[in-house]
Amino acid sequence: MARASLLNWALLLSLVALWGTSFLIIAISVRTIDPISIVFYRLVLGTLVLALVVYARGETVPRKLRIWGGFLLMAIAGNALPFFLISWGQQTVNSGIAGMIMAIMPLMTMLFAHYLVEGETLNRYKLIGFTLGITGITLLLGPVFEGGGREFWSGLAIFTAATCYAVNTILIKRLPRFSPMVGACGVLVMASLLILPFWLLLAPENNSISQDSMIAVIWLGIGPTGIATIILFAVIDRAGPTFLSTINYLVPVVAFFSGAWLLSEPVSWQHFVALFTILGGIGITRIRTHQAPR
Repeated sequence: MARASLLNWALLLSLVALWGTSFLIIAISVRTIDPISIVFYRLVLGTLVLALVVYARGETVPRKLRIWGGFLLMAIAGNALPFFLISWGQQTVNSGIAGMIMAIMPLMTMLFAHYLVEGETLNRYKLIGFTLGITGITLLLGPVFEGGGREFWSGLAIFTAATCYAVNTILIKRLPRFSPMVGACGVLVMASLLILPFWLLLAPENNSISQDSMIAVIWLGIGPTGIATIILFAVIDRAGPTFLSTINYLVPVVAFFSGAWLLSEPVSWQHFVALFTILGGIGITRIRTHQAPR
C-alpha cells in the first residue's frame, strides 16, 4: 500500500513538473517561432505520442460521427484555442505570470458547473473562494492592464485560455463516455486537423529559428502534451480525481518559481500576494458544507 501511494505521488509530481514548466518552455519557443507554428508542432507531436500508445494497447478508434463531433468541441475548447492564446500571450507576458493566471481555471469551472452540471451548486465557501481568486488575478494583472496596449490583450488572452479549459472540463462531463486514452488521442487528432489550414495560410516563413526554440517546441509536444496526458489518465485510474485535484495548487507555484529561477523573470511582493490569494481561494472552495440528513 505504501509503495502504491509513493508511486501515485511520483506520477502526480511528474505531471506537475511537466505542466508547471510548460509555460517556461513556451517562453523559450516564442523567442523565434510564431504562436500558430508552436501550436501546430505541439499538437502533431502530442498526437503521435498518443497514437503510438493507443496502437500498442490494441484499442480502436470510434466510428460514430457524433463522437467525433464531441472530439471537435473539446479540440477547440481544450487544445487548439487555449494553446494559441497562451502562446500568443506569452510573447509579452512572463511565463510565471501566465502560470498563475491559469490557476483561475478550477474556479471558473466551479462557476460554470453551477449552471450546467446537475448537483454542482455554489455555496458560501465557493463564492468566497471565487472572489479571492478574482482578487488575486486583479492584483496580478493590474500593472499589465494599466500599461494598456499589447500587454493588456496578452493578459486577457491567457485569462481567456483558462476559461476555455474550464469550458472543456464541463464538456467532458456532459459528452458521451469512451475510452480515456482513445478520447484524448481523438481530440488531439481533431485539434491538429483544425489548426492545419491556419498554419498553412497564416504561419510566416521563418528561416531564423534558434536551436533552443526548436528543442523547446519539440519537448512541448512530446512532454507536456503527449506524455503528460498518459500520466494524467494513470493518476486518475490509480488514485482518482480528488487526488489529482492537488495539482491545482502545485502547477502555478512551479510555473512562477521556474520562470523566476531559470529565466530570471522579475519577482515582486505583489506576485507573492497574488499567488497566495489565488491558492487560498482554491483552498476555500474545497470546504464542504454539512447538510442535514433527509
